[in-house]
Amino acid sequence: MAVKKASEMFSKSLIEDVHRWGCMKQTGVSLRYMMEFGSTPTERNLLISAQFLHKELPIRIARRAIELETLPYGLSEKPAVLKVRDWYVESFRDMRAFPEIKDTADEKELTQMIKAVKVRHNNVVPMMALGVNQLKKGMKLYEKPDEIHQFLDRFYLSRIGIRMLIGQHVELHNPNPPLHTVGYIHTKMSPMEVARNASEDARSICFREYGSAPEINIYGDPSFTFPYVPTHLHLMVYELVKNSLRAVQERFVDSDRVAPPIRIIVADGIEDVTIKVSDEGGGIPRSGLPKIFTYLYSTARNPLEEDVDLGTADVPVTMAGYGYGLPISRLYARYFGGDLQIISMEGYGTDAYLHLSRLGDSQEPLP
Repeated sequence: MAVKKASEMFSKSLIEDVHRWGCMKQTGVSLRYMMEFGSTPTERNLLISAQFLHKELPIRIARRAIELETLPYGLSEKPAVLKVRDWYVESFRDMRAFPEIKDTADEKELTQMIKAVKVRHNNVVPMMALGVNQLKKGMKLYEKPDEIHQFLDRFYLSRIGIRMLIGQHVELHNPNPPLHTVGYIHTKMSPMEVARNASEDARSICFREYGSAPEINIYGDPSFTFPYVPTHLHLMVYELVKNSLRAVQERFVDSDRVAPPIRIIVADGIEDVTIKVSDEGGGIPRSGLPKIFTYLYSTARNPLEEDVDLGTADVPVTMAGYGYGLPISRLYARYFGGDLQIISMEGYGTDAYLHLSRLGDSQEPLP
């Protein structure tokens, strides 16, 4: 398949515009600001929000489009990566073609357009995973994958931010928002409740794949709440529990012993809410620990190794995805000033510590 650079696919003036906007300064916002600003979604506030997105989104999208053209090891030329690049350039073009936002009618039109941009980018993660997989197949697992890893960290962190900004604005239009929500943010989110729901989802996948699943015990104060984005927390806890379930299930599959339960502890500190997921799944060798947050490491068969249609790239949900669960979960934690740490005892099990900032006043990291 002939590789087409963006300059061959799109007009010269559009590519020049991408490069011009990619040099502009990004503007970060905090969880607290999103919450306070969105708590009164008046027409005036929605107009201000739309004007901000009209300028901010093209800058963020342009930066990623430029980077997608200049990746090391020939990654930019992989068909899946070219597809992603095209999505970014098309979204940039749509944003720039939209006229200045002057009134509520313009704001409503922009909202519909950015909804379409968000849908266009739904499959970016599996598509990029497919591109990296195409690269891995064509070469030995290169000695220095750091550049690829750092790029993917920047790329996915930026994507989290873009989707949060779009989703937050769109959700502020909801005429019947659920109680205690401001857009995507739940002002009284119960981490215990989210952890329980995420655990049940992970267990159902485990049941489907193995026919059984270890028990999960959750400890903490069920009445404790704090402001956060439930979808982000669900994704992170789901990934951690899924990893633990798989490790325990595979360790005890032929054992006469009952598989030990996974323990989730929710602690509310002054600065952080910390969620610990503990398992007795045998742990990770110390030599393997540095690899678990890279995008090139998974202990399971890669579901992307089968032929995936580049048009859709719908990837089946499996117990072990394509090795992106941990690094992407860590980015979600870091996006609002938290972090994810893994501590392992080889021969026993693994503890994952998910730290979430309670204060909500750290600015978005802007790669």
